[in-house]
Amino acid sequence: MKATIWHNPRCSKSREALALLHEAGADVTIVDYLQHPPTRAELAALYARAGIAPGAAMRKDAPPVDDDDAALDAMAADPRMIERPLVATDKGVVLARPASRIRDIL
Repeated sequence: MKATIWHNPRCSKSREALALLHEAGADVTIVDYLQHPPTRAELAALYARAGIAPGAAMRKDAPPVDDDDAALDAMAADPRMIERPLVATDKGVVLARPASRIRDIL
């Protein structure tokens, strides 16, 4: 199974999710989203597939925004505002907090 993780290697939750993917035998593409940030369109598509409102997918310590469009704009402008890790497979996308949510798309 192929999986893509938008990963921050300094984040313990992201490392935990990556380990779970490796344990499951997934062929993982790792995207360091701070070095290679997703575009606004990519974020919108990921959150739509996950069924998550973009405003709900921002880090809790990010400045508040007025709506989902503003959330997408903010995350595209500053990827540090993206809550992580995001994980995608052919079966769907999850915000892997907790990492065990990955099992839903394996």
